Amino acid sequence: MSDIKHTELHHDDHAEHGGMTRGKIWQVFFILLGITVIEFFIALYMVPKGHMTLNVANPIYILLTLAKAFYIVAFFMHLKFEKVGLIYSILVPTLFIIGLILVLTNESHHWVDVWQWIR
Repeated sequence: MSDIKHTELHHDDHAEHGGMTRGKIWQVFFILLGITVIEFFIALYMVPKGHMTLNVANPIYILLTLAKAFYIVAFFMHLKFEKVGLIYSILVPTLFIIGLILVLTNESHHWVDVWQWIR
C-alpha cells in the first residue's frame, strides 16, 4: 500500500519543467555557441585588424556575456520555469549589487583624482 502512495506522489514530479526537451537544450546550446563565436570573432579578428576599437568592443563583450548568463541561468538553472516571486528575489538584489559596484567604482576614481591633486 505504501508503494502505491509513493508512486502517486512522484507521478508529476517534473511536469513544471516540461518545456525543457532535448531539442530546447540543443537550441540553447547553439545560441550560446553562436554568441561565443561572435565574441571570438571580435576578439581575434575585428580588434587586432583595427576594424573595431576596444572602446566599442568592450561594451559588446559585456552585452554578449550578459546574454550568455541569461540563457545559462534561465534554462540550465531552470529559473525560467520558476514563479515570478523567486525570480524577482534573485534579480532585484543582483541589480542592486551591480549598481553598488558601479557607484563605488565611480567614487574610487574621485578619490584617486583628489589624491593626485593633493600631491
